[in-house]
Amino acid sequence: MTIRVVVADDQELVRSGFAMILDAQPDIEVVAEAGDGAEAVEAVRRHTPDVALLDIRMPRVDGIGACREIAASGACRTVMLTTFDSDEYVYEALHAGASGFLLKDVRRDDLVHAVRVVARGDSLLAPSVARRLVEQYTRATARPRPPDPRLDALTGRERETLLLLARGLSNAEIAAELVVSDHTVKTHVGNVLAKLGLRDRIQAVICAYETGLITAGDPPPGGAARPGSSPASARN
Repeated sequence: MTIRVVVADDQELVRSGFAMILDAQPDIEVVAEAGDGAEAVEAVRRHTPDVALLDIRMPRVDGIGACREIAASGACRTVMLTTFDSDEYVYEALHAGASGFLLKDVRRDDLVHAVRVVARGDSLLAPSVARRLVEQYTRATARPRPPDPRLDALTGRERETLLLLARGLSNAEIAAELVVSDHTVKTHVGNVLAKLGLRDRIQAVICAYETGLITAGDPPPGGAARPGSSPASARN
């Protein structure tokens, strides 16, 4: 099955470079390129791709607005392109429905991997991107708070699983931390998402912060991936 992709970035060289890398893969076809968010939404509507690769900062309609429209329509899944040091809107992008994040200096193999991961319905949660970005943009508002009643739906083990998800651990790392099998972790993750009405692991990170289960700056457990590691992905 061929993965159909729309690439949106207002910088033509960046956009063309990503499109060329993806189009060179035997299982990926770039069906359209767009120079801003409005063009991206129209391209998604016209070509019904599996994945939209969106730069966060674009003229007219930015990547967040485009992501929100695309996610609301259920047309396809989105991967956001960001520059960690300068983007202020990543937390908004998480809420808008992004299924993954990539730095704009992403390696070729990681770009291809991300598109394949998101296309098959998984989320891309890179400890070096998503976790650090969520911490940065929740730091100013994070305050100690009483337990959120939403967490009452979870068992003790499911709550532990959510905590480890929020700290950026993969399924294998969670299994090692809890001393259980990968299959058990997959079950726990599925239960957490279902009970809390979450779409994917990235929304689980948001929920963990919003409910006060974890606060910005909490240290990761020993098994957490180190900053700068490759994007981690796992089935929901």
